Amino acid sequence: MEMGMRGWVMIAGAALALAPAAAGAQVSVPVPPVAPTVQTAPRTILFIGNSFTQGAHSAVRRYRASTVTDLTNDGTGGVPALFKLFAQQAGLNYQVSLETQGGKGLDFHYDTRRALLDRPWDVVVLQDFSTLDRDRPGDPGLLLRYSGLLAGMFRQRNPAVRIELNSTWSRADLTYRTSSPWYGRPITAMAATLRGGANLALANRAVDGIIPVGEAWNRAFADGVADPNPYDGTSFGQVDLWTYDQYHGSIAGYYLEALVIFGKVTGVDPRSLGAKERAADDLGLSPTVAAALRDIAFRQLEAETKPR
Repeated sequence: MEMGMRGWVMIAGAALALAPAAAGAQVSVPVPPVAPTVQTAPRTILFIGNSFTQGAHSAVRRYRASTVTDLTNDGTGGVPALFKLFAQQAGLNYQVSLETQGGKGLDFHYDTRRALLDRPWDVVVLQDFSTLDRDRPGDPGLLLRYSGLLAGMFRQRNPAVRIELNSTWSRADLTYRTSSPWYGRPITAMAATLRGGANLALANRAVDGIIPVGEAWNRAFADGVADPNPYDGTSFGQVDLWTYDQYHGSIAGYYLEALVIFGKVTGVDPRSLGAKERAADDLGLSPTVAAALRDIAFRQLEAETKPR
């Protein structure tokens, strides 16, 4: 993992207690863009995941697909392509590959796709199914078993590989409308469950770090940047991080996901991408929303470094 230009290091830990919500989107004082650091030899990074990695049901799905290598030849750009563009804008050279399958967990990738994956990588980003286990929602058993198997395979190829686990967001459909372990609970609860499973994988040394995407979404709710309940309308001045099914991400949701991954993997302050960050404009995010999301990503990653 590369160290940040500002020297902050992301350290995974238990789920964070968020501060009380502030009214409206709160944006920290902007930091000036840093001078790009030119990285000559490319670092390889592999994304393994499902529709949450693909950017499904949004314009992110096919965005800049030609800039990344889709190992399944499905033509997906997705969150990996956003990462690639962020890295380029920061002067970093990453060779980005992805292997994804909608609706699947890590067990599927290991059992059916490992011939595609079994090669040396510098960084691997794993993302499991949205409920951890489709048949037993909230049960981390499959995550623990298959993150360990995948990690063992990757470390045999490159003992220095950095393996990060993406801990994702709460699903509004399972919180507000559908019977589930999280039905009727606060919207933050599901992301906290997912983070708990990720913490176990970290404790078992299956992974080297956790990417706190779900907690960044929770922070966006708490700070008034994003509306926590899409079923009662989106409040003025807030964004909806979910798309039409209240399950997958919207453009804003995937943008926030990619920012957190970028900051965690590279150590670069996401705010340093600045007002001229290209993906936000390409995808139709307003400068105000994009800046607020970059700030949320930075503050969540910063919070991960504090003692718990």
